[in-house]
Amino acid sequence: MLRETDATIIGGFQSPMEKECLDLLLRGSASVVVCPARGLGRMRIPKNWQEPLAEGRLLILSFFADRIRRPTTAIAAQRNAYIAALADRILVAHAEKGGKIEALCKDALAAGKSVFAIDSPDNAHLVELGVVPIHAENFASLVMDK
Repeated sequence: MLRETDATIIGGFQSPMEKECLDLLLRGSASVVVCPARGLGRMRIPKNWQEPLAEGRLLILSFFADRIRRPTTAIAAQRNAYIAALADRILVAHAEKGGKIEALCKDALAAGKSVFAIDSPDNAHLVELGVVPIHAENFASLVMDK
């Protein structure tokens, strides 16, 4: 399982689905980097983050000044670009056709990054761009096959 790998998983973990994924990852042994689309100055640390933080398995990294307190679409897009630049491999759950995540995928592919998306008819437009479809049961292979 992905949550039991030696790899470090980095993401914004902002949407409800991403938050659920983060909860699952934090219950495992994988290292996780959470990059909120805001500054860290007045950020409250959720209880379920305390133990992974203390164990050194969780890092909270922000690219923004403390005065940025609420995520905006522009801030989230900028955060996502930073995350993509740091990542060796990128996994996309879903991207709207013509949306910001699709544009991010194009940029990442142009930069020579390996980009994967959940194998779904909703992501067919990403596959047409060169994104590699992957089934959920194969997620762990993304971090094991280097």
